[in-house]
Amino acid sequence: MPRMDLLQLIQEEHSKSQCDKIVAYIGNDKKKFAWLMKIFLTGENRDVQRAAWPLSYCVQAHPHLVEPYFKELLNMLEKPGVHNAVQRNITRLLQTVTIPKRYQGKVMDTCFGFIESHDTPVAIKAFSLTILEKLSKDYPDILPELKLIIEERWEHETAAFRSRGRKILKGL
Repeated sequence: MPRMDLLQLIQEEHSKSQCDKIVAYIGNDKKKFAWLMKIFLTGENRDVQRAAWPLSYCVQAHPHLVEPYFKELLNMLEKPGVHNAVQRNITRLLQTVTIPKRYQGKVMDTCFGFIESHDTPVAIKAFSLTILEKLSKDYPDILPELKLIIEERWEHETAAFRSRGRKILKGL
């Protein structure tokens, strides 16, 4: 299937079955994944949003595929005005991969920003909590700040935030 057909798949339907079809097509193929990344990084807004979902699932299945793209992903994560579907899927995949040392500080800053903000959608906050918990194994000095934010936000957050927060607090 040529690159144009991948874009067509992304454009024709946005559903779980279509997402699964794209993930199965890409599999463990670096070239096909590169086509998906190109659409994700440079496509029209709607195509970027639709590419984000299969992108995150591809990375969950084959984490090594994302290794050359960390810088671009993190830039996209912080891009002003980016749709929350893009942020949600990037944070979803960041939970499942080993983040290179050189990007860990940037990821921590971004995730703390997400969990502190009143405007961040719940899924992004929940994924950010998991990322920070994972990074705290290498950076235990972030735990007091993480604990403080969870406790301060507790009454104002959703069940998903509290569930992840509870697990983190229990682990402390």
